[in-house]
Amino acid sequence: MTLRIGIILLFLIGSLSLVLPFQCMSAGILPEIPVVAVKGGCFGMGDNFGDGGLDEKPVHEVCLDDFHIGKYEVTREQWQLVMGGAHSGNKSSGQFPVDNVSWNDAQEFIRRLNEIDSRKWRLPTEAEWEYAARGGGAKQRFSGADTAESLGEYAWYADNSGMKAHQVGTRKPNNLGLYDMSGNVWEWCADRYDRDYYKQSPRGNPKGDPFGVNRIMRGGAASSIRGFQRASYRDYVAPIVRGDLFGLRLVME
Repeated sequence: MTLRIGIILLFLIGSLSLVLPFQCMSAGILPEIPVVAVKGGCFGMGDNFGDGGLDEKPVHEVCLDDFHIGKYEVTREQWQLVMGGAHSGNKSSGQFPVDNVSWNDAQEFIRRLNEIDSRKWRLPTEAEWEYAARGGGAKQRFSGADTAESLGEYAWYADNSGMKAHQVGTRKPNNLGLYDMSGNVWEWCADRYDRDYYKQSPRGNPKGDPFGVNRIMRGGAASSIRGFQRASYRDYVAPIVRGDLFGLRLVME
């Protein structure tokens, strides 16, 4: 795999933040989180177009149960309502995606959200994420877009974003009505990363390598080149790392 996030961490290091206390604000307020129902099914997960890395191979059949996934990336406003503070990162409108979020931060947000909501929330598995990004497992190179020429209609990425995130839902949705699955901010998945996992992945509801250290990120970001926007592209980062365009999207059980 080339041009991986791990290779450019030196570039990001100046933008990584320390773990700072949240500003004092009211916390524990239940935000509205629109979700889309995704009908489960089977699909060929991985590099269906022959332009991916070795860790996207082999293409293998995965079958998933029904699930509900966030229509949008988690916003700054939603984060602030649950966490009681303005997270260091994008200081724009509350309808921008929250960023500068580590995997551990995402887990703490989910823990607090689950304390105030009778519904149960979590990060998507890598398989759920790819299935949803591809509009229910369709053979699509990008989320919503089949060609590089149409990608900009669906994604904020390096060619059209000004290298910064934009308000959620301002590009076209994919076939399931999901926004920004390609581009805007990277989205954490629940799974641990294993380069060779696809060679041994179970067919039903895979949950990733049980022993890995790094966590999966998907979808590319506003600063990412076109290749990172592919629905099958896999990347990984240590769970403690915060980056300028590291965000999340939720699944509701």
